[in-house]
Amino acid sequence: MKREGKNTFLIGLLILFAVEVTAVFLFAFRETDERQDSVLVNEAVQTVQADWESLVGGRKEHENQTELAYVVLDMDGRVLFRTAPGLSESINRAVLHRDTILDLTVGGQIVGKLIIENDSGQIYKKQKQTFTLVMLAAMLLQCGICIGYFAYIKCVIIRPFQKLKGFAQRVAGGNLDIPLTMDRQNLFGAFTESFDIMRSELKKARIAEAKANASKKELVAKLSHDIKTPVASIKAASEVGAALADSERVKDNYTQIIRKADQINELITNLFTAALEELEQLAVTPVDMGSAALQEMLESADYLHRGAVPEIPSCMLYADPLRLNQVFDNIFANSYKYADTKIEVTARREGRRLMICMEDYGGGVREEEVPLLKEKFKRGSNAGNVEGAGLGLYISDYFMKEMGGELVIKNGGHGLEVTVGVLLDPKNSADPESHF
Repeated sequence: MKREGKNTFLIGLLILFAVEVTAVFLFAFRETDERQDSVLVNEAVQTVQADWESLVGGRKEHENQTELAYVVLDMDGRVLFRTAPGLSESINRAVLHRDTILDLTVGGQIVGKLIIENDSGQIYKKQKQTFTLVMLAAMLLQCGICIGYFAYIKCVIIRPFQKLKGFAQRVAGGNLDIPLTMDRQNLFGAFTESFDIMRSELKKARIAEAKANASKKELVAKLSHDIKTPVASIKAASEVGAALADSERVKDNYTQIIRKADQINELITNLFTAALEELEQLAVTPVDMGSAALQEMLESADYLHRGAVPEIPSCMLYADPLRLNQVFDNIFANSYKYADTKIEVTARREGRRLMICMEDYGGGVREEEVPLLKEKFKRGSNAGNVEGAGLGLYISDYFMKEMGGELVIKNGGHGLEVTVGVLLDPKNSADPESHF
């Protein structure tokens, strides 16, 4: 609030209060002058006495030469003249009304009475009405000033704080793009400007943080690519060596190299995935695909040939081939690491999904740990010293949800059972039985 505006309102209120107090004082302590104007009274008496003969004769040629209101009576109390109706027309009434009663003398004899109305009551009534109007006008003016003062306070104080409240809520919600618009000449202008500077600094820090994170992710992606390239070369050379080996011992050595290359490749993939702050940055793009592709995916994921891949029924699916392949890779890799047994693979249709079930013979995990396996960085207590990030099933569950499918984990009859439910293509599954 500006100091000048505040002083103007306060001075106005003080002046108005002084006027009200003065008016009350004058009205309360002012004495009412009930005396008649002697000059006018004498003039009225002289004119009535001069016109007495005409008044008595009934000619009524008398005219009131003054501003007084009066009644003329003869000695018998008869009204000979009145200036206006409603005046006292008898001595008794005139006494009660405190009117002025004078004798009328003609030829040295009292011939009648002149009753002059006492108008002090009317004067007091008019003064009271005037005082009431003045006080009412002062009160209305005071109310107007108070309303204006409240409107001024609302404009200068309340609204800025409401803006500041909304601004704080936007900042708390992470919206740092909308500035805090405020009159810098306002009483809180410097205060609110400090908040807007804070918003700008937070936005700069947020941008710097995003750039740093992007740089980190880019570095991890580059390193992963650079490492995967020689690993892929090593694996390819080992596969050629294994194919050309002339002894089982040499072939086994090449096979071990291939397995370690796959393990390194998986660790690099986990490193890249763990570097992502938000899983939603992994794009999932479902498309129409035939079920025949699952046969190749399962055989590729089971590179140790621990399970017999069943025949997949012919049907159309709706999934992301790249992400679905990752899901199968993660499931088989987990089974290799933690169970290291054969894997039983089955396929069945259940509702609007094609269910691919993979169960190992490792005994499973504790029942209370089963729901935790799909959480980030969670592993079963039987993992022991086996290396792992606890991200495989978590990412697989995310991928399946994004594709409209599901990932079901439970303890089966022999070990951990993981079922992948792939959504049937909605455009080609009006009659799902026709695909089997």
